[in-house]
Amino acid sequence: MESNYYNQNASPLLPSSPHHTHTRNSTRASLYADIPQAGAQPRLRKFKSARLPEGEYEKPWMDEKNPKKKWERIIFWVCIGIGFVIGALICYFNYVSVSNFQYCLVMEDNFQTIDESAWSYEIQRGGFGTGSFEWTTDDPKNAFCDGEGLHIVPTLTTESTDITLDQMTDGYVLNLTTAGTCTTKSVSMCSIRSNKTAGHIINPVRSARLTTKGKKTLRYGKVEVIAKMPKGSWLWPAIWMMPNDDIYGTWPRSGEIDIVESKGNHGDDYPDGRDSVVSALHWGPVAEKDAFYKTSGKHNVRRTDYTETYHTYGLEWSENYLFMYIDSRLLQVFFVKFNSKYKNMWDRGGFGEVVVNHSALFDPWSQTGRSNTPFDEYFYLILNVAVGGTNGYWKDGVGNKPWGDASETAPKEFWDAQQQWYPTWGNGTDRGMTVKQVKMWSQGACGSAPAPQ
Repeated sequence: MESNYYNQNASPLLPSSPHHTHTRNSTRASLYADIPQAGAQPRLRKFKSARLPEGEYEKPWMDEKNPKKKWERIIFWVCIGIGFVIGALICYFNYVSVSNFQYCLVMEDNFQTIDESAWSYEIQRGGFGTGSFEWTTDDPKNAFCDGEGLHIVPTLTTESTDITLDQMTDGYVLNLTTAGTCTTKSVSMCSIRSNKTAGHIINPVRSARLTTKGKKTLRYGKVEVIAKMPKGSWLWPAIWMMPNDDIYGTWPRSGEIDIVESKGNHGDDYPDGRDSVVSALHWGPVAEKDAFYKTSGKHNVRRTDYTETYHTYGLEWSENYLFMYIDSRLLQVFFVKFNSKYKNMWDRGGFGEVVVNHSALFDPWSQTGRSNTPFDEYFYLILNVAVGGTNGYWKDGVGNKPWGDASETAPKEFWDAQQQWYPTWGNGTDRGMTVKQVKMWSQGACGSAPAPQ
């Protein structure tokens, strides 16, 4: 039965005849030869391509390399090396050109108190032709020190004085000369009478402006101020310098150095608000031709602003160059080289080609023979927080600005929009500029001729 079964169901590969039994068993063994048995190690078989016939094949990667390609690599890496060397030399010579000076510390103030030997108060209405809406005081509500440093804080006139709202808008005379406290000779900057019919009001905000004029001055050297900017729409913080004496004439003939200025507006409400700072030089033969736009710079930050933390605002100034920086000299906001392609500042401004009121402009600087005049005299430092203004710093029609620069009643227009801007000022010292430290160094070895006082 068994023999018949295999005969009837035989496979061509497994013959059923007795004399083919060995062949059948060998074939079975070959079919299962690649299947590993229990406990046995698998047998590795050498890979053999089913598509490529046996024989020799070309192996281009084994061929001798093209000598031209070798030189291409050599030339490439040599050029890279030369580029690094040239870049390093440029960095070195530029570093040396602005770093080979000795400096002597003129002033260091950490503001445990307001030091009267270094600082004075400017007391007047508005300030320096900007048309700002505050009047500056020596009131400790507007300038005071605590554990954080110096605070310059604007306050509403009706909240920090006995002047009522009715008096502020009609029939009240503010006269800063009566107590001998006004620090300017301009009558209009020392007094005002409110008049409802004419739309004239007492300055609606009070603030402070501290200066080192006649006490700590500088001609060539360094200044560093560690400060945090204020929060609040239309607040105008500034750290800047003015000439101790108007050697070359009234502003802007004798120059102005703005180390840093900012705006208290939120960046979503006003472009380049408190996420932006600017630095500039103001100079020109007449006010109408102030050439600050030729010597200015701006720096913005993302996802934060200058009211969130303290920054170091610096100035480095020599006879050959001047620049402002933030936190380190590597982050320059503005740089000007005086002894460049321009012979002097008159030439830089192109004022010889300008006519004002059908008359040629007077050159107040070239007679000195120095390329940096008027920035060759002693300047003093100023810290202040202004509010608004009509000199173009705040552009008309931008950010819901509630007044027009050309309006004769701009302060009243600003005041009438109080519900719009006052809630943005916040509470306490956040609405003010906080200054942690001020340092001033003069260029030159200590013990050299002191600055004029």
